[in-house]
Amino acid sequence: MQTNTETKQVLESDKTSTLNDSRFQPYWFDQAMKQEPLSSPNVLTRDTQTDVCIVGGGYTGLWTAINIKQQQPELDVVVIDKGLCGSGASGRNGGCMLTWSTKYLSMKKLYGEQEAIRLVQASEQAVFEIERFCQQHDIDAELRVDGTLYTSTNAAQQGGMDPVLAALDRHEINSWQQWQIDRVQQDAGSRLACEGYYSPAAASVQPAKLVRGLKRVAEKMGVVVYENTPMEDINTDVPITITTPEADIYAGKVVLALNAWMMEKFPEFKRSVVLVSSDMAITDPIPEKLNAIGLSDGKTVVDSRIFVHYYRTTRDGRLMLGKGGNYFSFANKISKVFDQPSQYTNILRQSFNRLFPSLSQQGFAATWTGASDRSTTGLPFFGKLKQNANIYYGLGYSGNGVAQTWIGGKILSSLVLGQENKWSQCGLTTGPKGYFPPEPIRWIGAMMVRNAIRRKEAAEDENKKPFWFDKQLAKFANAAGKSDKG
Repeated sequence: MQTNTETKQVLESDKTSTLNDSRFQPYWFDQAMKQEPLSSPNVLTRDTQTDVCIVGGGYTGLWTAINIKQQQPELDVVVIDKGLCGSGASGRNGGCMLTWSTKYLSMKKLYGEQEAIRLVQASEQAVFEIERFCQQHDIDAELRVDGTLYTSTNAAQQGGMDPVLAALDRHEINSWQQWQIDRVQQDAGSRLACEGYYSPAAASVQPAKLVRGLKRVAEKMGVVVYENTPMEDINTDVPITITTPEADIYAGKVVLALNAWMMEKFPEFKRSVVLVSSDMAITDPIPEKLNAIGLSDGKTVVDSRIFVHYYRTTRDGRLMLGKGGNYFSFANKISKVFDQPSQYTNILRQSFNRLFPSLSQQGFAATWTGASDRSTTGLPFFGKLKQNANIYYGLGYSGNGVAQTWIGGKILSSLVLGQENKWSQCGLTTGPKGYFPPEPIRWIGAMMVRNAIRRKEAAEDENKKPFWFDKQLAKFANAAGKSDKG
């Protein structure tokens, strides 16, 4: 058993490892940039005119640019990013490529049965399409298509996936299989797992290496990328004018691919999403220890909480653990919390020790925080700005977008090119499906719900009955879970 002194030493090690550099970069992005040749970013310094300007150089923006160039290579496409491409959510997420299969019931309610079936299949296809794209274009993103394991870690969570899996079975689109408990615990690397379902349609990836690879491919296709070039203003008249610090861009069409940063410039989306942190920690390489507890491949593991734990190994033998639902931003402002080591290292440490008691003395090499733009439905939405039908947007991936941005790129490129197809006409293209209350009601409510969920799940971990009031409040956040609960 770990003594209080040993616990304090490990926590101090965690703190020291993440606070010793004032020039903080999230772990994945820092690792990816160190492997690139030294070069100065291409900054826009002169006015320019283009057919399409994409604001935001993350997954959504780059997939959109690539799709446009693949279909109409003669079009001029410009991508701008306020920092370096991928320095936002695309380069700091957990690198878990999951699908929408377990959100089938939500999608059926929102979009109808046939569209829900199609989106489930498209999200699973996206995993393999991204793998194929990386192979074709020599992107070494450490992508490992080893599937995903959804687990229960207490009795209250057991059976939670039954309704959605039964619905998938009825339509013969169920890629999930229930595993015996001994195999679940072996592949989850944790004796805490008491139930598990496996799907091969999932992967893990070094997220920053993926987005930097997409940037390289986009540029090779003829997309002009300007970094350290923030959009300061946008005039929605014709031609659309985007103002940056040193020059203006005149564009026929514009794509806003800002995700969590959308609300800074477009208040109309302030109530469409809520910004909440997902906090992550990663160890030093410990391949022998991971093999000893059963974590020997690139499988992603997710539990059945509302604000889930998710974890996976890396190619060099590290273990990454993340937890959603911690910091809620007041008025959806991007605060400094999202650009520094996690404030929730203690919570991450408690979860880590509970899942992997044999690794309880293993310090964290780094912690960081990502901003997740959660919609009321837990699904993204796309559309056109009311002010100008040639300005398109997509956001609200709700912490489940590494694979789904491939779909986002299909949707936005189809809208830009004026195509009437399954992407431009899909259920996701009708804008927000709901709104959160105004401030301060939204933030106060979010805190009440978050704390109720924490109390409810803590009670369930101890096989105790949660308070009725906590259970009722927790229902308001059901859309935040990775799986529908029926």
